[in-house]
Amino acid sequence: MPEKHLHIVSFSIPYPANYGGVIDVFYKLKALHKAGIKIHLHCFQYDRPQSDQLNLYCESVTYYPRKTGFASQLSWIPYIVKSRSSDELLKNLADDHYPVLFEGLHSCYCLNHKSLQGRTLIYRESNIEHDYYFNLFRSEKNIGRKAFFLLESTKLRLYQDQLKYSTKMLVVSQTDREYLAGRFPGKDVIYLPSFHGNSEVKSQPGKGSYILYHGNLSVGENAQAAEYLVKEVFSDLSVPLKIAGLNPSESLKNLIAGYKNVELIPNPPQAEMEDLIRNAQVNILVTFQATGLKLKLLNTLYNGRWMLVNQEMLAGTGLDSLCEIASDPNEMKSRIKFLFAAEFNQNQLIARTELLSGRFSDEANARKLIREVFGE
Repeated sequence: MPEKHLHIVSFSIPYPANYGGVIDVFYKLKALHKAGIKIHLHCFQYDRPQSDQLNLYCESVTYYPRKTGFASQLSWIPYIVKSRSSDELLKNLADDHYPVLFEGLHSCYCLNHKSLQGRTLIYRESNIEHDYYFNLFRSEKNIGRKAFFLLESTKLRLYQDQLKYSTKMLVVSQTDREYLAGRFPGKDVIYLPSFHGNSEVKSQPGKGSYILYHGNLSVGENAQAAEYLVKEVFSDLSVPLKIAGLNPSESLKNLIAGYKNVELIPNPPQAEMEDLIRNAQVNILVTFQATGLKLKLLNTLYNGRWMLVNQEMLAGTGLDSLCEIASDPNEMKSRIKFLFAAEFNQNQLIARTELLSGRFSDEANARKLIREVFGE
C-alpha cells in the first residue's frame, strides 16, 4: 500500500500534553503514528520549548515563531490567527499535495490561500472560538484583558467565515456539530471526540477523603469556577476541597487562604495531579460555557471516582449517564454530601468501560480520522 502522508498545523507545541488543546493534538499524533500515517507536524512556538519527544511520532517537525505583540493586534484578523501567520509555513505546505489538518481556528491563517486550492484541507474544531472568548470577557476582571477578549470575540465571529474554504470539519461535540452544520450548510461536519491517551478505565473502587477541582487556574473561566465553588458551595460545608492547577492568581490564593476546609495545590507535577484525581472521593468540574469537549472531564472519567458536574460541562458530549449533575449551589451541596459517603464500586467501573471504550477510543477514532482525510 502507498504511504499516507499528512500535514498537521498545531497552534502550539503539543508536548508536554498538560492542558486541553495540546492533549488532543499530542494523542492524535500517537494514534495516527501507530496506524501508520506519516505525519509532518508544524508548530507555533512562543511559550513552550521544542520537544524531541515529537520526533518519535512524526516524519518531520517544523517550528515557527509566533508573532506576539501589539503589531499582530492591529488587524481585523483575530490576534490568535494573525500572530500565527507564516510565509515559511505556507511554502512548506505548498511543496507537496498531502492533506492538511488545521488544529483550531488559531492555525487557519492560510486556509484560503490560492496555493492550497484543490487540496484536502481539514478544520479540526476544539471550541466555537467567538463564544469561548466572549465568555472569557465575561469572567475576566482586568479591564485591559476584558477589552481584548471582547474585541477578539468580535473578530473571531467575523473570521469564522473563512472556514467555508475547508474541505470538511471535525468537531469535538454534538452541540458544536449542530452549530457549524447550521452555519455552513452543505459542508461535511463530522463528530470526532477529542483524543486523550487513555486506553482503559483505571478508576479505583472504594472511598477517598477529599473532593478535587482541577484546571489551568490562569484561565479566567477556570479561576471563576474555582471561586464559585469556594464561595457558593464549600463556604458552609465541612467537606475538604482541594483545588489544583497551573498558575493561580494572588486573588485566588488569598480567597482560598480564608477557608480551613479548602487547600490550594499550585502547579502540581503531572504525576501528582494524576494521584490527586485518582484518590479523590469526588472530582467536581464546573464550567460556564457549553462549547467544546472538556478534556479534563474525559480524563477524569477514565481515572477518578465519582464525577459531579453542572449541565454546561456535558453539553453535546454524551457522557451524562456517567456523571452526577447539579445545576445550582444547593443541588451541589446535596450531591456532595451524598457522594462523599457513597462507595465507588464495580458497577460504576463497568458502566464507564462500556461507554468510553467505544465512542471515545483513540484507536477507533484514529481509524475514523484516516477514513475522513484519505477517503478510505
